[in-house]
This record gives sequence, C-alpha cells and structure tokens, in this order.
Amino acid sequence: MRRRVTIETLEQFMQELAAAARSPGNVYFTGGATALLLNFREQTIDIDLKLDPEPKGVFEAIAVLKDRLNLNVKLASPEDFIPAAANWRERSRHIASIGRLQFYHYDFSLQALAKLERGHAQDLEDVAHFVSGGYVSVDELKRRFAEIEPGLLRYPAIDAQQFRKKVEEFLAKI
Repeated sequence: MRRRVTIETLEQFMQELAAAARSPGNVYFTGGATALLLNFREQTIDIDLKLDPEPKGVFEAIAVLKDRLNLNVKLASPEDFIPAAANWRERSRHIASIGRLQFYHYDFSLQALAKLERGHAQDLEDVAHFVSGGYVSVDELKRRFAEIEPGLLRYPAIDAQQFRKKVEEFLAKI
C-alpha cells in the first residue's frame, strides 16, 4: 500500500514531473489532487491527472516518481465517467507554470458532476466545498448538466434519469 498524498508530496511531484518533461504540455488535476490544492482535505489516496497535450518524458517520469515517492498516480478525469463539455480546457483553472508544464484544475463543474454521478460520501462533501467555496454555483451545475446530458448516450453504465435525479436532489439541499 502506498502512502497518502499531502500538499507537500503533491507539490514535490509537480516539481519533479516538470523537471523531467522534455516538451511543453498541460497537466490537469482532478479529484483528490484538486481537493488538496483547494484545501478541502489534508490528504488523498492518489493523484488523478489528465495530460493534454502529453509532454514527452512524463510517462517515464510518472513510473519513476510513483515508486520513488511511494504515491498512487492515475490517469483519470471526469470525461472517463461523464461526457466532457467542448470548452472544458478553457474552463480549467490555472494552478502553476513549472518548467515546460502548465498545471491546471480540470473544469470544476465537470469534476463536481462526475462526483455527483459517483455519489460516494467524500465526493458529495467535495461538491459541497466546490459550491460553498464559490468554485461553482448551483445554476452553473444545472446548466452544465443540461449541456452534457445529450452525451450520456455514450455512457451506457449511467442511467441518465437517475443521474439527473442525483444532481437535482443534491442541488436542492445546498
């Protein structure tokens, strides 16, 4: 079992990943990494990220860093679970420029919707933090859901009506 990720180990990972990159690229954090950087949590079990475009040398670096730093690193983003909106890149918030890499938070509204679809207690708590912290609004989440809803056909594991119900019920409580 690998150790939990803290803000310090995440920042070390970012520095070392950037040092290993041999070409420019973007790293989009999601899940626990975003929660750490926004101070929702003090630790997470893994670093979820998406590379777009993929910088040369980072996959080799990830293989080395996950072992050397004893961390779990997963290539995962909301679009692995729900449809991505066309403008997710433009709506992703910049975190830092380190070496050749640009680090971002993947679009907060899509992170929140993916967490609502999954529905775990920690996910729901994170969505509440997104809303209470002003990172997304209830109206924004409603609009984003309506935007991605037609694309749910491409995600057969998701019951679109049940997902809509989860979103509506959660947002009614906020």
